[in-house]
Amino acid sequence: MEKRLIITKAQITPSRPDFKVFGVFNPAVIKVKDEYVMLARVAETFAAQNDTQMVIPVYRNHDYVFLKFSKTDPDYDFSDIRVIRNHRQNYLTSISHFRIGRSRDGYNFTFDEKPLLPDSIYEEFGIEDPRITEIDGKYYIAYTAVSEYGINVRLMVTTDFKHFKRLGNIFHFDNKDVVLFPRKINGYYYAYHRPSTSEFGQLDMWVARSTNLIHWGEHKVLTQARIDYTHSVRLGAGAVPHLRADGWLVIYHSADTQNRYHLAALLVDKDDPSKILKRSKAPLITATEPFEKEGLMPEVIFTCGAVFEEDEVKVYYGVCDEKIAVATLTYDEIDRNLGDV
Repeated sequence: MEKRLIITKAQITPSRPDFKVFGVFNPAVIKVKDEYVMLARVAETFAAQNDTQMVIPVYRNHDYVFLKFSKTDPDYDFSDIRVIRNHRQNYLTSISHFRIGRSRDGYNFTFDEKPLLPDSIYEEFGIEDPRITEIDGKYYIAYTAVSEYGINVRLMVTTDFKHFKRLGNIFHFDNKDVVLFPRKINGYYYAYHRPSTSEFGQLDMWVARSTNLIHWGEHKVLTQARIDYTHSVRLGAGAVPHLRADGWLVIYHSADTQNRYHLAALLVDKDDPSKILKRSKAPLITATEPFEKEGLMPEVIFTCGAVFEEDEVKVYYGVCDEKIAVATLTYDEIDRNLGDV
């Protein structure tokens, strides 16, 4: 396996002169002909902060609105750099949009300066963690939207990565980590998803199916996706599944109680994505490099995209919630990691 740190926030131009880039991470990547296309999550904050006041941007009615909070107000908890907490409403301290990058070699990306911004009441706190699936010549992007109405999964579509059409919410609120399979299976579209809260159950991956990509049902929990070589408090789908002769290859993530993330793999039945054939016996990709261990959220490795080449797999992942790396693996390395469930 070869790992490369390929993108840092210093390479991204802020979308506004009064903003600064907080991080660039969790990218979706797909290969279109000979070009790698990346949809990166870019988190920005208001640049001119001071010791007594926190200013945060939200996106409402096609423009940014700035909310101001006194740091001495006892009704608000500022202990987490990412979230302002209050008994009535929590707020993110940064707001995320998507930025399109292009590359010929899969490592050196040039980014558009024009961002793909939030554009809905369900997106006013930002849009996050996209996954790109090509289906019948169209590129469907499932992504997370955050607002006062919770965490929602939304869908947009494009044919050229210049014009995007939003198709709305596709799962119930407080859900995330949705990946769409790239073709129908026995007449149905399939998706993996992960409810983000639970009063009783564990945070596991689920499978659902649909006839139109919008209305999803027949949900089943993937209990066998839960790893047993270390403790896991939550799982989530990562890269879009890849079909090969022996089944669908799935790269996904697991996190422990200290919020340390690593990547693992599944092999699932090609005719039934709820049936798991093999599972990682040990972490597939874990934090080993200094750039993976140091940052805003140390030892966080989170993938939203992989490119399955003829002889190797490029797994793109967010690092520490602030930068982007790629791990290049052979199929043999992945297969040696898998064991029967």
